[in-house]
Amino acid sequence: MTSHHPDPHDLTETTISSETIAQGGMLLVKRDQVRIPSGAISQREYVIHPGAVVVIPLLENGNLLLERQFRYPLHQVFIELPAGKIDAGEPHLRTGQRELLEETGYSAREWIYLGLQHPCIGYSDEVIHIYLARDLQAGEHNRDEDEALQLFEASLEECLDMVRRGELTDGKTIVALFRAEKFLQGSWPAETVEASVP
Repeated sequence: MTSHHPDPHDLTETTISSETIAQGGMLLVKRDQVRIPSGAISQREYVIHPGAVVVIPLLENGNLLLERQFRYPLHQVFIELPAGKIDAGEPHLRTGQRELLEETGYSAREWIYLGLQHPCIGYSDEVIHIYLARDLQAGEHNRDEDEALQLFEASLEECLDMVRRGELTDGKTIVALFRAEKFLQGSWPAETVEASVP
């Protein structure tokens, strides 16, 4: 009888050698020679990413705060939740707090960790942490000079309708909305990790 839960070590690929084939300001591209479970040798190319945080800002009226932002690789404006990469040595909660303030001008008194996602498992080691931020206070944003975006608000139901209609296609935002829906419905527990902004 075949087990539904085989030993995951039977699937492990072992690194034989590794080389850097490209390096930019944020990303590193590697090419590794690996031994696959059959014993054969294969090659893997992948991107090393510093990780990121996506924030679900819940406004007092129950709506979520979203952004419209042009994304150069696809030459298209996307609807997204606030997000940004983790700086070296930075705890991911601090990244979420920093990015929310920088992009939207809001800070939050309550931060709830909703888990993580791996958005690009075929070609990157990127991990995105998901936070729900509530009890928001408005302030002044401090966006990077090369960062242009428009803020707007929508209910969770409206966000999910945008997903259904194909207007909202950003993967990290879709996963975060799904987790937020489960948490807000009381279906999935989560952890309140910070009561006030440092």
